[in-house]
Amino acid sequence: MADLRCKEEYLRRIHKVQDYIEQHIGESMSIEDIANAAGFSKYHFSRIFQGLLQESPAQYVYRIRMEYAMFLLAHRADKNMTDIAYELGFTDSAVFSRAFKNFLGISPREYRREYSKNCKDSFLLSEYNKNTAKKEWAANPFPVTGRITIETLEEQQMAYVRHTGTYETLAKEYAGLLQILFMHARNQQLLEDGKNWVLAIYHDNPEFGEESQFRTSICITVPEDKLIQEDGVLGRMKLEGGLYAVGHFEIQPDQYSDAWNYMYREWLTNSGYVPRNSYPLEVYRNNPAEDENHVNKVDIYVPIEPIHF
Repeated sequence: MADLRCKEEYLRRIHKVQDYIEQHIGESMSIEDIANAAGFSKYHFSRIFQGLLQESPAQYVYRIRMEYAMFLLAHRADKNMTDIAYELGFTDSAVFSRAFKNFLGISPREYRREYSKNCKDSFLLSEYNKNTAKKEWAANPFPVTGRITIETLEEQQMAYVRHTGTYETLAKEYAGLLQILFMHARNQQLLEDGKNWVLAIYHDNPEFGEESQFRTSICITVPEDKLIQEDGVLGRMKLEGGLYAVGHFEIQPDQYSDAWNYMYREWLTNSGYVPRNSYPLEVYRNNPAEDENHVNKVDIYVPIEPIHF
């Protein structure tokens, strides 16, 4: 039991580091800064981090920056190379271009050009069922549609447990993760009837990342006046405030990918908005097990900002 608690505490600290890196991705981060976020000595931190994630801290930050860069090059045509370089913490576009080419083997301009040429056939967002998604897309491009609203969220604190791995393994482990989340939240008296949102935050864009490294946080919102004790299982993070497009859907369990595709491939491209550099999320509005038709009532939140030409 003591060994398990120790491992859980180490993982909780690594999750804090991942959150810190995500929040400061456009800033200069020293090993000491990152180690402090985890509460580890800088002299031991790199070995601990690499031992748990099979990447050094520098390699991890580099990969996350490059995945953000791929997203911005693909989906933010309003940003030029200098804009992207500065947003990701590079001193100028030349330094950014060299780093990107070292990572992917082609320059940022070549990547943007090739993505623009090939994107219609290359990928479906949230492609949960990779064996059938492209075939179904050809026959029925938007089998699910939803009502879309534009909303401004206030920042909120959340308690979370985290999953790292593919969406296939997430689906298998989701019920257990939710049970763990609620058990620990209940022990800390964080639950208030009807007031806690239940949500999943997707930290990595499946279009650009390695699926075995996808990070998903299963969360509940918690009122600001309640203290979340990070107990080795629960973590504490903030739900980022700002402008969101919210898709309101009532779907079957196998239609989540269709809902995400409608948001990104149909609504967003015709909306006058572009994705903001933050994570999307799903908010679950019911318990499907209590619905006789197993309907999932879910709101998909996509962070957005007005497009500027």
